Amino acid sequence: MPKTKIELTEAEWTVIKAVWESEPCAAPAIQEKLFGKTRWTYSTVRTLMDRMVTKGLLAAEKIRNLTLYRSAVTREQAQRGELLYALKHAFNGALTPMVQCLIESGELSAAELAKLESLIKAKKSAKK
Repeated sequence: MPKTKIELTEAEWTVIKAVWESEPCAAPAIQEKLFGKTRWTYSTVRTLMDRMVTKGLLAAEKIRNLTLYRSAVTREQAQRGELLYALKHAFNGALTPMVQCLIESGELSAAELAKLESLIKAKKSAKK
């Protein structure tokens, strides 16, 4: 089980997204999948994946001479870690300025705004 504080580097995000799409998978398959975008060699990908195992982000299973990797964190856990990192570092832990920044960016669609509004209303109702 990964530690509760999940922080991925940019390279780790690249790898784990590829793993989520095709797990279980071997390092050569991930290297091949990412090569066009990253130009990483097999040894680079294998080293990254082994370090991610050490960090608790991936799980590895050795079957004869093949190592299969699976994610040890869900997409939601990784996203939460990234969001909490941004909240802490970019907004000094203040949620309201971060949400205000998102809303004022103009990047949210009407449907996304409606969904956020619905989530807030549901949370308020649950606290009553």
